[in-house]
Amino acid sequence: MPEAAEPLVRGDVDRGIATITLDSPHNRNALSARLRTELAQELAAAVADDTVRAVVLTGTGPVFCAGADLKEIAAERAGQDPDPHAPGMPDLFSAIMDAPKPVVARLNGPARAGGIGLVAAADIAVAPASATFAFTEVRIGVVPAIISVPVSARMHDRQLSRYFLTGEAFDAGAAAEAGLLTCAVPDDEVGAVTERILDGLRQCAPRALNRTKALLNESGYRERKAAFADMGELSREFFGGDDAAEGRAAFFEKRPPRWAL
Repeated sequence: MPEAAEPLVRGDVDRGIATITLDSPHNRNALSARLRTELAQELAAAVADDTVRAVVLTGTGPVFCAGADLKEIAAERAGQDPDPHAPGMPDLFSAIMDAPKPVVARLNGPARAGGIGLVAAADIAVAPASATFAFTEVRIGVVPAIISVPVSARMHDRQLSRYFLTGEAFDAGAAAEAGLLTCAVPDDEVGAVTERILDGLRQCAPRALNRTKALLNESGYRERKAAFADMGELSREFFGGDDAAEGRAAFFEKRPPRWAL
């Protein structure tokens, strides 16, 4: 009988903080169906644990999260059935944004596309200065539809327009200036800065802390649910189109897509 697969997401609780670690470095912590499922389970466990005051979301390897698992998407387009039980991206982002406990993203490296959605969904985000970011969707023939919901709530309009439309990479300093990050710090200070934030959360009365998070998020709750539904339809339209198929092929073949000038 084969051994059970190693988990792609690991959880640990210490001194009132649940640390959830994306542990799929072989594909840069891409948001595969199994990783999404395990991440949702760990988030639910942290929320249900009365000893947990706050949640830290981080990753292993050199990349925080590369976004969607393009190989999995290609397999689905080729006829392989998707996991019907895996949470969708709106479910995952909502689980973070609507969690009653604060979620702190502690980046270990770059984030791309849907991975930036995780950063934006978190209440607080700390990244090393060496980290980079990019909304690569437009360069592979799709639209940053679903992630636009949490990201547009964080980033300033001008920077959001530039980076959504060009797909260009930007550094952690620019991400902080644009509102995506709480702060960008020297690489060797990420742990210490995050720990100071967590120590602050540990000093708070749990009920007051939870209600304050709800206060910060409640104004856009209904609009967010409707936006996720609309953006889900837009995302499915483009991911199922010819441009997306060409974009994935170009990505895997390491060549420019046919539309590149």
